[in-house]
Amino acid sequence: MAGMTDLDVVAWVQVTDGKLLAVRARGRDLLYLPGGKREPGEDDWSALSREVREELDLELDAASFRELGVIRAPAHDQPDFAQVTMVCCTAGYRGEVTASAEVDEFVYLAPDDRDLLAPAARSALDLARARGLLT
Repeated sequence: MAGMTDLDVVAWVQVTDGKLLAVRARGRDLLYLPGGKREPGEDDWSALSREVREELDLELDAASFRELGVIRAPAHDQPDFAQVTMVCCTAGYRGEVTASAEVDEFVYLAPDDRDLLAPAARSALDLARARGLLT
């Protein structure tokens, strides 16, 4: 639809033992990366650290926070948006990964599991591979 703006989100790209961390939000069919929409006035760090705290009960480490890249992909399961622009970031963390109230589960996906991800998360997986985080 003409005049639609992109859904603007930040995502945490976390690779452990060669697998990408992904989450399933309540009622969704495909997997997403941890993260989400910014609140008004939030920068990437503030939005991402808040979202990861809400979704996985973790504290991200500000000192290791880095932008990995920005991707644009078709929005999935978002009727008000045709496209999503996703700022992909990496950061160390403290705590134990735990699915909290906002997500039903978290999983670690191998690159071969790409089809389980929503379109933007697939692009983020490709970006992680291109940056050498995943093989």
